[in-house]
Amino acid sequence: MDTFQLQMNEYLPLRDVVFQTLRQAILKGELEPGERLMEIHLAQKLGVSRTPVREAIRKLELEGLVIMIPRKGAIVAEITVSELEDVLEVRLALEELAVKHACRKHTDEQVAKLQRAAAEFRRVLHGSDISAYAQADEEFHEIIYRMTENKRLVQILNNLREQMYRYRLEYLKDKSSHAQLVCEHDEIVSALADGDEEKALRVMTQHVERQKEYIIQRLTRKEEA
Repeated sequence: MDTFQLQMNEYLPLRDVVFQTLRQAILKGELEPGERLMEIHLAQKLGVSRTPVREAIRKLELEGLVIMIPRKGAIVAEITVSELEDVLEVRLALEELAVKHACRKHTDEQVAKLQRAAAEFRRVLHGSDISAYAQADEEFHEIIYRMTENKRLVQILNNLREQMYRYRLEYLKDKSSHAQLVCEHDEIVSALADGDEEKALRVMTQHVERQKEYIIQRLTRKEEA
């Protein structure tokens, strides 16, 4: 609990600043799974009162990043295989629906934007910032969501993205996966540009399923260790 500091933002209320700070600390592993979140200690560390810390913990619980244990309080949620399978099962169904509608409704301008997003993802992989990898990957998929012109679908997928973030980071840590990710992004762009719904669905399914298999293997090894 000594490696992170309050990430000040003059445009956000203090409770949101505390929430974003704690959220990033969990996602980056600075607050580890199973670690107890004690309001008074966090408040002292961040230099705030206990109220914004308490509010932040409640929001983190809603996101599934924190769980409340009777007589122990708030605990950073573990990354488990069963939760991953639940999240990715829903994600796969929604991603397939999104790419299906994107094939039918996209514009040339949107395809060009998706091509630029794929190129940006390829570019950031040359660096060492895993958060930048995740952000570029999220932006690529976000463009596909917007192509659907279905606001409710976009909203649901964006809510799911928050729950996916820790799993996405686990996968992106493995540099040996990067070349395949780049290839799959390019194939998705090509299929969408051609309006090839069958290919787009096939590649998107492989894209998500392969990540699921990898992360399950990684988490299983951790649980057995």
